Amino acid sequence: MLITFNEIGISLSSGQVAVKNDPYVWEDIWGCEYDDQVCSDGLHGFRYTRISLDALSEDAPFTSSDGQVRIKSVSLRWSGYLGTPDTFTGWFECSDTDLTQWWYDGVYTADMGTDVFRANDTEPRGARSGSLVGKLVLHDGAKRDRDPYMGDLAVAGLTSYLSHNVSEASFNVLEDLAKHQRASDGWIPPASINGYTLPLFDYPLYWVTCTWDYVFYTGNMSYLNAHYGVMARVLDTYYPAHTDTSKNLLVRQSGYGDYAFLPRDGTVAYYNALYVLALNKAAELADLSSHSADAKRWRQRANATAKAFQKEFWDPSVSAYLDRKCTGCTAHAQDGNSLAIISGITNSSNNSTLATSLLSYLSSSTSRAYGNAFYDLGGESLGEGFSDRVYAFISYFEGAARFQSDDAEGALDMIRRTWGWMAAQDPGVTHWEGIGTDGEKYEAQDTSLAHGWSTGVVPLLTNYVLGVTPTKPGFEGWRVDPVVISSPSDSNDNKGGGKGGAAGGIDWARGTVPTPKGPLAVSWDLDDEGQVVVVVNAPKGTKGVVGGKNSRSKEVQVEGGESRTVTLVRAS
Repeated sequence: MLITFNEIGISLSSGQVAVKNDPYVWEDIWGCEYDDQVCSDGLHGFRYTRISLDALSEDAPFTSSDGQVRIKSVSLRWSGYLGTPDTFTGWFECSDTDLTQWWYDGVYTADMGTDVFRANDTEPRGARSGSLVGKLVLHDGAKRDRDPYMGDLAVAGLTSYLSHNVSEASFNVLEDLAKHQRASDGWIPPASINGYTLPLFDYPLYWVTCTWDYVFYTGNMSYLNAHYGVMARVLDTYYPAHTDTSKNLLVRQSGYGDYAFLPRDGTVAYYNALYVLALNKAAELADLSSHSADAKRWRQRANATAKAFQKEFWDPSVSAYLDRKCTGCTAHAQDGNSLAIISGITNSSNNSTLATSLLSYLSSSTSRAYGNAFYDLGGESLGEGFSDRVYAFISYFEGAARFQSDDAEGALDMIRRTWGWMAAQDPGVTHWEGIGTDGEKYEAQDTSLAHGWSTGVVPLLTNYVLGVTPTKPGFEGWRVDPVVISSPSDSNDNKGGGKGGAAGGIDWARGTVPTPKGPLAVSWDLDDEGQVVVVVNAPKGTKGVVGGKNSRSKEVQVEGGESRTVTLVRAS
């Protein structure tokens, strides 16, 4: 009998079983019943199941299409992380019920990909890893490409930290990839796929930034101390070997790809902006580990790369950064422009209008009904449909860039178009790997519709709308600086839920961020004068600041262990 796992009528995987005469329970497990006959591929992620009485000729004489089979029941064994009310250590809610729902949809999406690594149901392209078997990990998708990928962790890891106490899922991935660092040049593999050899150029940089996230959200300094040398080899051996020293800019290694396997060789804005971000994050970690010389050197290199970046990629004709500087290259990409803001490159030029201008260009050139495309029209030279493709993964970085650049309205607009579009389509409760032309699944029936790297709405809402971020490892230091967006006609009489104001604003937000010392609870609301009333309950052993760039009030120092109410005057 054939058990075929179908994806909209296209057979992606199947299992064969030689049905016994007496009643019994059969479970799809990778392997063969008779040497190399009557086999199942063990892929357990699928949407639809077709059960049919048939037989493969190569399975004779153990199977036959003749006869009759009675099926008493069919069941699905859930193996992913089961997020239930009692497992949530962090939560979020605001006056816009859609945003609140998408936050929880994002957590559910990441939960589906949080699973124990098993040799019999992971990515089939040589990804089985003895060093991961039996460990809880964050897969990049619950269905397709079931393997822990480093870049996915840049978003899925944050979603996990902010919702459940399962940080070991990120730790196991970070540590395993660190242990597989290439001895010859310090390169870190992106995943266990192809025996830890898949050639990606950008993912070692995500290992650095994800290490910063892990340390600051969990406070696990022993992890940093154990793998500090790994970080140093990445930054001081691998990437310098692929740097154009005449320009102080990275040049992608020949034969290597990136998160989207884009054909963009040479000096690329995205790689260099991510490099600056990783160097600065690494410098903070070096300070924590008393490696002051490393911190100084990495900051100096980050500054030199930032200056070279501005000179090489700025395109005054549209006031945005080019994807590449080469003959015939006219593309401007979402990734390089967004990361230029997040990494501080736009600030290094002492021109406060750079971030505003490039975000304005992205809005005018990449906005679609289903989000912001990751390329403007120039991207068509790299691949058909690139100017209509939306990656929620990269849209997370654009959202963060907009929040950091006083364009919260633009951030919320993009969030509502991107995650709102996915919520309005089948299946409606998970976040897709990618969105293609006209809002369709970007790889048709092969598209993963539950992908952890697309859950950026979770950290965007918690870190910016609720306004909570760590400033020291394990939230021993923290900041609460909420972004408030409301129209003049908004009032406080919708506190119980419903949409925000007429301009699509947010009138209140509340939630909890988990920390190693206990929950950090925050709520904010607007008083009759439109000022922001923030209530903070922080755990003992922590210190924080309420206020910052999003208000015109003086920052207020707050000690953990007590409830504090602080009133802030909005910046605008």
